[in-house]
Amino acid sequence: TSIMDEDSKPLLGSVQAGEYYTDSLDPKQRRPFHVEPRNIVGDDPQERVSAEAAALSSRVHYYGRLTASSDPLLVPPDHVIPSPEDIYIYSPLGTAFKVRGGDSTAKNPSIVTIFAIWNTMMGTSILSMPWGIKQAGFTLGIIIIVLMGLLTLYCCYRVLKSTKSIPYVDTSDWEFPDVCKYYFGGFGKWSSLVFSLVSLIGAMVVYWVLMSNFLFNTGKFIYSKCWFSSPFLICSAYYVSDNSTGPVFDRWWSKTNTIPFYLIILLLPLLNFRSASFFARFTFLGTLSVVYLIFLVTYKAIRLGFHLDFHWFDSSTFFLPEFRSLFPQLSGVLTLAFFIHNCIITDLMLCWQVRDLSLAYLLVGLTYLYVGVLIFAAFPSPPLSKDCIEPNFLDNFPSSDVLVFVARTGLLFQMTTVYPLLGYLVRVQLMGQLFGDHYPGFLHVFILNIVVVGTGVLMARFYPNIGSISRYSGAICGLALVFVLPSLIHMVSLKRRGELRWPSAVFHSFLVLLGVANLFGQFFM
Repeated sequence: TSIMDEDSKPLLGSVQAGEYYTDSLDPKQRRPFHVEPRNIVGDDPQERVSAEAAALSSRVHYYGRLTASSDPLLVPPDHVIPSPEDIYIYSPLGTAFKVRGGDSTAKNPSIVTIFAIWNTMMGTSILSMPWGIKQAGFTLGIIIIVLMGLLTLYCCYRVLKSTKSIPYVDTSDWEFPDVCKYYFGGFGKWSSLVFSLVSLIGAMVVYWVLMSNFLFNTGKFIYSKCWFSSPFLICSAYYVSDNSTGPVFDRWWSKTNTIPFYLIILLLPLLNFRSASFFARFTFLGTLSVVYLIFLVTYKAIRLGFHLDFHWFDSSTFFLPEFRSLFPQLSGVLTLAFFIHNCIITDLMLCWQVRDLSLAYLLVGLTYLYVGVLIFAAFPSPPLSKDCIEPNFLDNFPSSDVLVFVARTGLLFQMTTVYPLLGYLVRVQLMGQLFGDHYPGFLHVFILNIVVVGTGVLMARFYPNIGSISRYSGAICGLALVFVLPSLIHMVSLKRRGELRWPSAVFHSFLVLLGVANLFGQFFM
C-alpha cells in the first residue's frame, strides 16, 4: 500500500503492502501492524496510484524492515508518516480508500478546553484575592497578579512540552511525574509525587476550613430569622455580634469549636467510596459558583462605590500603601491559584495546546483581577480601614445578608461534592505508588482518610486562615512543580542535545531562584 494526499500527489511517505501505521494524532504514537491485502476494503474506491508512489513505498518498506532491529535510531522518522486526515490505503489492484479516523483523533473545541482549564483553576483562591492585594498594596498587587500569571503560564508551557523533548520513547500516556522520573530517576518521580500531594492536601484543608465557615454562617442565617440584603460590610476587629442566636446556640454551633467536628459525620464516609464517579457529575457547580460570585461582587461594588486614596509608601488611618513588604504572601497564594501543572499534559492532549493554554490563563488572570480589584476598591474606607479585608472576603459581609447567604450555601454544596474528588486523587496517587492499587483495602484507605480529615479539623480549629494556608501550600508545591522541575528538565534536555545557551541557562536559573525566594518569603515577610 502507499500513502497519498487528496490531490493524488505522493506525500513524504508511503507504506508497503501488508504494513500500516495506526492513525494517531502524534506520529510517534503510530505502530506498524499487518494488513492482509484481501482485507483492505472501504467505500468509494478511487484511482490514486502514481509513478512516484512505488519509489516512496519502497523507501518506507525499507524503514519497515529496519524496525525489526532493537536500535531506536532505525525507527522510521516522523516526516515520512503523514497526518491522519491525509492517509489513504492502496490495494494491489490500484484503488485507494480513505482512512476513517476514530474519535481519538478529534480535537476538543477550543472554547471547551479553555473553560475546562478555567474551571479547574478557579478554586478557593478567588476568595483570597482581595486579601492578597491588601497584603501587597493595591498597585503592587495588580502588578504581581499579572507577572505571576505570565511566569506560571511559561512554566506550564515548559511542562506541556517536556514530553516532546524525549526521543525514541512513546510518551503518549505520560504525565509530568513520568518525565521527572525519566530525567532524575526515582528522586524525580517521588519528589513530584510528594509536592503534588502537598497541593492536593493543602486544598483539602482549605476546603475544610471554608466548609466549616459556610456551614456556620448558613446555620446562623437560618436560626436568626433576620434576613436582608445589606450594602454594609463589617470588620471583625471591631464587629461585636448582637448575640441574637442565644448562648445555647453559640455553644453548640461554633465556627471553630464544633462545626469542624460535625463535618466529619458527613464527609468521612464519602471519602471511603471506592469510586468518585458520582461526585464528578457535580463539577459544573464550580462554574455556577464562580459566575454567581462575579455577579455578587459586581452588585456589591455598584452599591458601595469605589473608595480609593493613593498613598504610595505611607499608610493612613483608612488606607494602605500602594507598595507593601508583605507582597510575598500574595505571590504564594497566586502560585496555588495558577497551579494546574501536575495535570496539564492530559488536559491539553487533544486541543490546540499553546493557544488554548494562553487564553485559559488570560481568562483566569482577568477573573482574579476583577474580583480582587473590585472588592478592594469598593471596601468602604472610611468608615472601615482597608486593613479589615478578610482572607475570605465573604467574612466581611454579615451572616444575615441574603445574597451572601446564597453564595455561601452554593459554595458549601459545591465543596461537599469536590472534597471527595480531591480525596480520591490523593488516594490514587499515594496508594497507586505504594501498593500498586488505588484501593488496596478498606483499612489502608480509612487510615489515609483519617489523617487527611484530622489535618483539616486541626487547622479549622486552631488556624482557620485560608489565605495563609493557601500561600504556604502554594509556595511549597510551586517550588518544585512550577519553578524548579520544569526549568531543570528544560535545561537538561537542551544540554543533552547540545543546544543550551547562556541566556536560557540564566533565565531558567532565575526561575529556580524565584521559586526558592517565594517559599522563604512566606516565613520571613
